[in-house]
Amino acid sequence: MFNSYGNIVRLTSFGESHGKGIGGVVDGFPAGVTVDMAFIQAELDRRRPGQSHLTTGRKESDRVEFLSGIFEGKTTGCPIGFIVWNENQHPSDYDNMKNVYRPSHADYTYRMKYGIRDHRGGGRSSARETIARVVAGALAKLALRQAGITVTAYTSQVGSVSLDKPYTAYDLSLAEGNVVRCPDAVKARQMEELIARVKAEGDTIGGVITCVVKGCPVGLGEPVFGKLHAALGAAMLSINAAKGFEYGEGFGGVRQKGSEQNDLFYAENGRISTRTNHSGGIQGGISNGQDIYFRVAFKPVATLLKEQRTIDMDGMETTLKARGRHDPCVLPRAVPVVEAMAAMTLLDFYLIGRTTRL
Repeated sequence: MFNSYGNIVRLTSFGESHGKGIGGVVDGFPAGVTVDMAFIQAELDRRRPGQSHLTTGRKESDRVEFLSGIFEGKTTGCPIGFIVWNENQHPSDYDNMKNVYRPSHADYTYRMKYGIRDHRGGGRSSARETIARVVAGALAKLALRQAGITVTAYTSQVGSVSLDKPYTAYDLSLAEGNVVRCPDAVKARQMEELIARVKAEGDTIGGVITCVVKGCPVGLGEPVFGKLHAALGAAMLSINAAKGFEYGEGFGGVRQKGSEQNDLFYAENGRISTRTNHSGGIQGGISNGQDIYFRVAFKPVATLLKEQRTIDMDGMETTLKARGRHDPCVLPRAVPVVEAMAAMTLLDFYLIGRTTRL
């Protein structure tokens, strides 16, 4: 299995949903970065289950324990090892799924590929695996902060409820003020009501997360196989339940003519910039110094608390009604995961960029 991500800065994660814990090793991380433990824990708390009535009821403190690579509050340049212990496993909740393929889950494909699967919450296919990404992403954010780069994501759509303005029209800091992590208070209430209604029906709902990167310098990315937007797309599509990625104007831009879509250059006080940013901060696969913005579509959670028709491992038709604790919508808890994957990608490309010119 491919359990590592990155080039210069590389995360290798381990652990299962109902195993002893989730952890990872971050190798190649630069030395001398001040490690803000409170910030890292706060990032994990944003991803943590049980944080609102709209998330799974699983109660986990998700306290991270660092094992190596940090000395006197700074990174040493050595591998950073960490672990988050699982505290509230209920593997018996999944006994009725042991020999059944859950619709739209990884059960069937895992079984066919490996000949074995961990039915307890999906094992490695569980979203609990993203704990390791959030820890590594928080470290990456701390390193990027020293370079003046920030990464902010927010929920921009749940089901049919969506924001109708570009990210520049919102105060993105307001997103953390509500349980769905949306910067528009009115839309946030509508999203919350929709998720609550769907949850009461035993169903689930999907949506879109928008991410904005500010302060990115010109020159990150390569012109052919190392395009920055391609790397960001790969990072986002590796997240559980992610189904689509677009940056800049994305698919919406196909309605425009080239004369409308092109970002015209201008120079002011010796600095080159663009009058618009339809490109989303990336041109020719390389960052151009403007804000990078992209959107990630997430499908409805596949585990439903209502009956579904399926088959068992012997090919016999049956019905399945999931038990246990499940999110009716991944969006609120996926926001910090999107930020984490973006931060890891940007830090990796930032360090790669430092090696391409004298």
